[in-house]
Amino acid sequence: MTDKLTATTDPDHPAGSGSAAGVEPVLLVNDADGVRTLTLNRPGAFNAFDLELKSQFLPALRAAAADDSVRVVVICGNGRAFSAGQDLKEHLTLTAAGDPAVARTVPDFYNPMIEAVISMRKPVIAAVNGVAAGAGAALCFACDLRIAAESATFTMAFAGVGLSADSGASATLPRLIGLGRATQLMFSGEKVSAAEALRIGMVTAVVPDANFAATVATTAGQLAAGATASYGWIKASLQVGVTSDLSATLAFEEQAQRACFASADHHEGMQAFVEKRRPQFQGR
Repeated sequence: MTDKLTATTDPDHPAGSGSAAGVEPVLLVNDADGVRTLTLNRPGAFNAFDLELKSQFLPALRAAAADDSVRVVVICGNGRAFSAGQDLKEHLTLTAAGDPAVARTVPDFYNPMIEAVISMRKPVIAAVNGVAAGAGAALCFACDLRIAAESATFTMAFAGVGLSADSGASATLPRLIGLGRATQLMFSGEKVSAAEALRIGMVTAVVPDANFAATVATTAGQLAAGATASYGWIKASLQVGVTSDLSATLAFEEQAQRACFASADHHEGMQAFVEKRRPQFQGR
């Protein structure tokens, strides 16, 4: 795991290797034991998505999905924020200049970002180290697991700047916490603490800041050592189940189970069960 995964990093003094020009890269990529960690690295801007970060993050998601050596993906932020969403300073400048990038940002980046996370046939963990707002919060909601530090907060900030919801939040948030509560949070822009987020089902775990990095690393490592091909089918089945009728869900479950019947991990799991040992899954 990258040492960027922290709830207490000083945003004014980020760690890590810089580029040849001495400038910190806006996205850090770290691989360890089947876990790929993507760290949003604009701590001075609360890891808000500007054009540069967008140009790197979406390809990085797609690369992780296509790389068979990657069995789990962790998304986190450096500094005091996970991500504040859209970089509004840049957005204002582009809007004032009539730049066509403004109109294209949702179809060209935010929509495919969410589709890449949800369609990825491997677990994706949002390691929410701090502030998650707007599209940054929506990115969390699209992930399979959301582990939050105690100091993390969530804000549906769209209406506060005169925007509607995007990045899939209109679908993902109501599924997590219900339509009524999602509507209230979208309208109010209320800041939700990590404890409250856990209570209403917005996150899957909350841990003390001091234990945050270790907990994320342990969870990711356990998943990476598991039957990751099976996780991919489970993830796809759940998406069908929440968007389709029962007949379509049953049909997809049959397809998924047939694929798993033929998998090496299934045979290893059965053999390990009979031999009363821990299975050694290979993710295939």
